Amino acid sequence: MPLTAPLRAPWHPTALLLVLALWLATLGNFPLWTALWRLPEMHGPQAVATLGLLVLVVLAATLLLLSLLVWPRWLKPAGLLLLTITASSSYFMASYGIVIDPTMATNVVQTDMGEALDLLSWPLLVTLTLGAALPGIWWWRQPVRAVGAVRLAGQQLGAGLLGLLVAVALLWTSFQDVASLMRNHKQLRYMVNPFNTVYAVGRVAVGRTTQAQKPLRPLGEDARGPAATGTDPDGAPLIVLVVGETARAANFGLGGYGRDTTPRLQALQGQGDLVYFSNVSSCGTNTQTSVPCMFSHLGRDGYADASERHENLLDVLQRAGLAVLWLDNQSGCKGVCERVPNVDTRALDFPDVCPDGQCLDEAMLRQLPQELSKLPAERRARGTVVVMHQMGSHGPAYYKRSPQALKRFLPECTSHALQECPVEHIQNAYDNSLRYTDHFLAETVQWLQAQKRPTALLYLSDHGESLGEKGLYLHGMPYRMAPKEQTQVPMLAWISKPLQQDRHWDMACLRAKAGQPWSHDNLFHTLLDVASIHTQVHVPALDILSDCARPA
Repeated sequence: MPLTAPLRAPWHPTALLLVLALWLATLGNFPLWTALWRLPEMHGPQAVATLGLLVLVVLAATLLLLSLLVWPRWLKPAGLLLLTITASSSYFMASYGIVIDPTMATNVVQTDMGEALDLLSWPLLVTLTLGAALPGIWWWRQPVRAVGAVRLAGQQLGAGLLGLLVAVALLWTSFQDVASLMRNHKQLRYMVNPFNTVYAVGRVAVGRTTQAQKPLRPLGEDARGPAATGTDPDGAPLIVLVVGETARAANFGLGGYGRDTTPRLQALQGQGDLVYFSNVSSCGTNTQTSVPCMFSHLGRDGYADASERHENLLDVLQRAGLAVLWLDNQSGCKGVCERVPNVDTRALDFPDVCPDGQCLDEAMLRQLPQELSKLPAERRARGTVVVMHQMGSHGPAYYKRSPQALKRFLPECTSHALQECPVEHIQNAYDNSLRYTDHFLAETVQWLQAQKRPTALLYLSDHGESLGEKGLYLHGMPYRMAPKEQTQVPMLAWISKPLQQDRHWDMACLRAKAGQPWSHDNLFHTLLDVASIHTQVHVPALDILSDCARPA
């Protein structure tokens, strides 16, 4: 039978929209209704009445949205799209405890094929089948009555107006209860399908278009770096900044975690040249926000409210005459490295560290000498700053982030649907990924120690991760409601003795600062100091090293 064969009398277009609205408002919002029902205050007859009222409000508002946006010419494709969006967002909200806001929409836009494949699972396919494919087939096969354009416009707009009036009237009758719920549980406003997705995508599209049209404002035009070190292009300091991925402070051994996830770093700490900072906050809860923010001079508050585009830390370093290089084993630098030499290492061919065509972070260290030699000699003679952007502990496939030889904690969760695994198995896989980060950082320090020049390594993760606490997995929650597991990140500094002596730094002073509250806001100004860059945009109060130089 043809897919579009009539099975009954044709539907009026507005009546068919009402059916779609019913589906989206009820089954399509199952995570919302479940979350509401679990709230402590949602018990008793009054709470049941409030829940029923909210179902009707969402139904009326959904009918309004569909009446305004969905017209016969694109009725069937739009319905399929909404069913698919609603089913997929419901799955991720229910499974990982996330919400759909502009930040999460940006994550989706920035996701590459490898990350997308890591999210595939049988529960997702079942959800898409039951929530999108089967109702979508029914939806596509329904015959639709032809209605005059003018008449249909009046009827559909009338249905939308009716939806608006009903929604307003219902909210008015129970305003106090609804306002209290939304005020005390702000995450609920990002769980209403399909409004959350429509709003988030709209905000992202408008924001990206607006940002792209703005001119790039220069930064640190007065920046000046150290003088060249004679004829040897590789005699000047080499500074490596490792941008971690999804490492949370709670599981970092250096911070007092019960498991030994950082044995090699702890050994380096014992030698006196490594300092771990135990109280560090991220700029965001996702890579798209945190990475550009941590390289910005604006800080978290200023970056969030910025109305203009500015150059970043790498531009200032390059303007001061230094050689700058970005190596990326992740899904890109989020615009930070656009104006400096940059290399994608994810598809390199190192058989032992690139199994199955997906490179572990050591591929960056293998490639580093070759890429350094390509940088201009006159810049290397002033100093070099290398940024290595890790794959780190990127989830949900944590088990892929460590080689078999370094898997200390077993058994691991090997499912991409984390909610199917025991919490202990998830923690094992995640802790093994941190153990590999420990190995990668220690190998990088070992390589730096072999260099015939002053060297330093800084490490700072972009954001943290939820591993099932309070029903939350992964990351990306709106910052103001995100748990500390997503915002507290590990940070450390290793400084070679030649660089300590050259800059007269007192490591005891730095260790005394290790427990103070720091954040991504401090990276910009601290790295300028480490690289010996002088500029008016440097703020000593935000420079962790500012008071730690001994008199020459």
